[in-house]
Amino acid sequence: MTGKKFMNTVANGKEDILQTFLDILKRNKTVYCIVGGLAVNAFVEPVVSLDLDVVIENKDIDKVSKEIIDKGFKVERFEHSLNLTSSKSDLRIQIQTDSRYQEFLSRASSKEVLGYKMNVASIEDVLQGKVWAYLDEKRRLSKRQKDLADIIRLIEAYPALERLIPSIILEKLK
Repeated sequence: MTGKKFMNTVANGKEDILQTFLDILKRNKTVYCIVGGLAVNAFVEPVVSLDLDVVIENKDIDKVSKEIIDKGFKVERFEHSLNLTSSKSDLRIQIQTDSRYQEFLSRASSKEVLGYKMNVASIEDVLQGKVWAYLDEKRRLSKRQKDLADIIRLIEAYPALERLIPSIILEKLK
């Protein structure tokens, strides 16, 4: 089974909405990178996630949102994100609108993740995003625990990254 087929099977995909989303980004020449759990999968052994966290250039958010809506996606706006869902898949796409993530775009590179060629934030930026997410006390505890597990996965595979982890998190790992 290919990575794409696996991803769509897990997401109960009646349609490959991840590929649809990537095609929209490509058609609009949108600079983007993935962050979050699927980005972690680009650097360490994959773990299944039904969330795609992505950063796109702020100037392209409205243009991409319009095309996404035209493709039948539901778009919900939140303080620091746009959440995209489709009745054709359980995959959830979250566009990060927090301005801190914009600098990640210039350091991203193309990688294959579960059969999809995508621009992925650098490993240091993926880790930074996970640190921010873990430290966000407004997030559900279950989400924060997943962020902590992703941090652990990254530093186990790349011990030199431990120097980038705030002491408040390192204390939890001891």
